[in-house]
Amino acid sequence: MSKVAIVTDSNSGITQKESKELGIRVIPMPFFIDGKEYLEDITLTQEEFYVKLEGDADISTSQPSVGELQDTFDEVLKDYDELVFIPMSSGLSGTCQTATMLAEDYDGKVCVVNNQRISVTMRQSAIDALELAKKGYSAKEIKEILEKHKFDSSIYITLETLKYLKKGGRITPAAAAIGTVLNLKPVLQIQGEKLDAYTKTRGKEAAKKKMIEAMKNDFENRFANFAKEGKLHLEAAYSGNPEEAAEWKELLSKEFPGYDIHMDPLSLSISCHIGKGALAIAVSAYLPELEA
Repeated sequence: MSKVAIVTDSNSGITQKESKELGIRVIPMPFFIDGKEYLEDITLTQEEFYVKLEGDADISTSQPSVGELQDTFDEVLKDYDELVFIPMSSGLSGTCQTATMLAEDYDGKVCVVNNQRISVTMRQSAIDALELAKKGYSAKEIKEILEKHKFDSSIYITLETLKYLKKGGRITPAAAAIGTVLNLKPVLQIQGEKLDAYTKTRGKEAAKKKMIEAMKNDFENRFANFAKEGKLHLEAAYSGNPEEAAEWKELLSKEFPGYDIHMDPLSLSISCHIGKGALAIAVSAYLPELEA
C-alpha cells in the first residue's frame, strides 16, 4: 500500500499550526501589498491584512510559483510514495492549472484535485482526503473521489461593503453608490467554479435570513438524501469580524440544531475582493466512500 501525503494551500483556512496537528502540508498563498510580497500565515497575519486593506493599500493576489510548488512536491515525496494536492477552485485561481502541468513531470506520483472548493469546504476536502489515505486509497483514487463529489457543497456570503466589488470591477461605481445609499447587501454564492450573485437585500439582517433560507432550501432539495441521514458538514466563515461571526454561528446553531458547526476566517484571497465584515454559511456532504 502506497504512503500518500495530502497537500493543500492556505485558501483552505488551515493554518500552519493546524497543518502540523492534522498532518496536512499547507502551501502559503502569496500577496503583493504596495509592491512587497507577503505569505499568508507566515509573514502576513489576518489582522495585518485587514489593517492594510482598510488603509487602502494596493493589494493583489498571486499564486505559488512553479519553483515553490516543485520544491514542496520534492520535499514531501522524500517521505511519501505519492501526494494529493488540493488547490483552490480553478475558477478562482490559476494554481490548479499550474500544478496540473507540473504534475506531469512526476510519473503519476502527484495528483492535483480540481474539485472547485474554497475556504471551509476546501478544508473539508483536505480532511476527507487524509481519511481516504488512511483507509488505503491511492492518490489517483482520492483525486477521482473528490472530483466525483465536487458539486456536493455550497457557500453563501453576504458583505458589509460594496467598495471592493466596485474596486474589482464586479459592479459599476454608480451601482455601488446607489447600493450604499439604499443599504443594499448582496448575497453571493459559490457552487462550483466561481463567485456569483445570488440575491440582494436591504440590510445585513435581511441578508442573514436570506442565506439561512437558501441553505435550508439546499438541505431540502440538493442535499435532501444527505440531510435525511445527518450526513452534512455545516460550516461558517467570516472576514475580519470575529465578534459578529460568533453571533452568526450562534444563530446558525439555533436554525440548524444537531449540527456541529466549524467556523474559520474566510480565505484572504476572497477577502481581498469582498472586504472586511463578510459572513458566510457553507455545507459539504459526507463522502460515501468514507461511510462504507
